[in-house]
Amino acid sequence: MCLECQEFIEKGSRILDLGCGSGIAGKAFQEFFQADLIEVDIKDKRVVNIPFQIIDGINLPFPENYFDVVLINYVLHHAKNPLALLKEAKRVTKDKIIIYEDLPERFLGKAICWFHGYTFHLFFQHSKTEKRKKLNFNFKTNKEWRDVFENLELKSIFEKRISSIFNPIEKKLFVLEKI
Repeated sequence: MCLECQEFIEKGSRILDLGCGSGIAGKAFQEFFQADLIEVDIKDKRVVNIPFQIIDGINLPFPENYFDVVLINYVLHHAKNPLALLKEAKRVTKDKIIIYEDLPERFLGKAICWFHGYTFHLFFQHSKTEKRKKLNFNFKTNKEWRDVFENLELKSIFEKRISSIFNPIEKKLFVLEKI
């Protein structure tokens, strides 16, 4: 992932790892780019020791243009409100938003994305003591993401399929800039 992003991130950049999960990808970016990196997520599931803050899933507790880059790795399809989250990412970055996402482009891809979203919801998005929440996943096709980016005034400056053409789920890298 770092190699795919090296022409878009300068050494020493301030990076926000939005929806960091275990934190492993953020740690790799921190080391590779010698970055000042902060991780955020709705729960602390990190296995690495990097500065971290809990967020509510929509609002980011940082001033405008605070980060050089916001990194969003396979998070938007799990977000309750991916558009609001992208608006916040746009607000807190000076320059770029880098997104990795799974795209449900064909029938089998749609089925696998649905299964992934369902199992993630079942095992990670609710506790046994609370009622089962409504299924909440927001997989979008390439065209749907492009429309979202355009509506949010984010310009796609680079796109790359990063999964094999034989993989039923299209994994894609988007590099966006503010317009």
